[in-house]
Amino acid sequence: MKKRTDTYQFISKLSLLKVLNAARVYSSFILSKWTKKPIQWGAPFNVSIEPTTSCNLGCPECPSGLRSFSRPTGRLDVKLYQSILDQLSDTLIYLYFYFQGEPYLHPNFLELVKEASGKNIYTVTSTNGHFLSKRKAIETVESGLSRIIISIDGTTQEVYEQYRRNGSLDKVITGARNLVEAKKELNSKTPHIIFQFLVVKPNEHQIAEVEKLTAEIGVDELTLKTAQIYDYEKGNELIPSIDQYSRYKKQKDGSYKIKNPMLNHCWKLWHSCVLTWDGKVVPCCFDKDAKYQLGDLNTSTFKTIWKNEKYYAFRQSVLRSRSEIDICTNCTEGTKVWAES
Repeated sequence: MKKRTDTYQFISKLSLLKVLNAARVYSSFILSKWTKKPIQWGAPFNVSIEPTTSCNLGCPECPSGLRSFSRPTGRLDVKLYQSILDQLSDTLIYLYFYFQGEPYLHPNFLELVKEASGKNIYTVTSTNGHFLSKRKAIETVESGLSRIIISIDGTTQEVYEQYRRNGSLDKVITGARNLVEAKKELNSKTPHIIFQFLVVKPNEHQIAEVEKLTAEIGVDELTLKTAQIYDYEKGNELIPSIDQYSRYKKQKDGSYKIKNPMLNHCWKLWHSCVLTWDGKVVPCCFDKDAKYQLGDLNTSTFKTIWKNEKYYAFRQSVLRSRSEIDICTNCTEGTKVWAES
């Protein structure tokens, strides 16, 4: 029932123009796969935008947590955001307020959400859940946010902090309860609340416990997500022993490789992109250091960037040999296991 409600909320954001644009994008992707030449007929209908690179935690596989960015850090300028929204809102279906960093550390974060929600866009964010006070939970519901993903990677503090370093499990649980109560208080069906459990070896024994906790709090859904590991070839202490939750497979010689085959196409390059806090357009969420900058929204319109020579060349390189692009070599798109509470 909860998933059906969320699906209805998503469908309610659609318009004829958005559906036609999505059909054009999909058709051009299929034709590009067939011809091996990048053809792009529409605009992206799924965009991720980065509110900030700042984070209060120190997670070991995250550039924000490690403070290891090789690009400038900062937070999204409101005027730049409004310009982006004006350019994309007519065809944009899904806006994800997250790339790196903790979105709630942006002082105007919920105002950004409210503006997008007012333009009938399905809005999503991903948070570590440390800033959902009672007041902030109410403001989150009032913003019109469609979906919120709260990371909860353990059911005891000892296990939780092995990955979410410097974090407090009690704050996460209290924040989730606050959000559930805020929805009830305001009689709101949104946001759809998801607990995301990143399955790693230290917490894999707590999957059944997090399922119970999800139901007990009243969170709408639980996602069991596989972890991206940077140094996986020789094994890593974070790689789960339960094969179902690992992106990597152990070989006879003891080394590890990614399970997914490396196909020479990528749907993301046709229907979505990532916008960094300072207006750079990058191909996807695997480009955490914005190495492949395809344009700058401070100096060009999005429409110009979306169909410029850099974008054409990058799409062409993916169609030719994706294994030659470093950010693609550790990509395991779609490796999630869903569980409804």
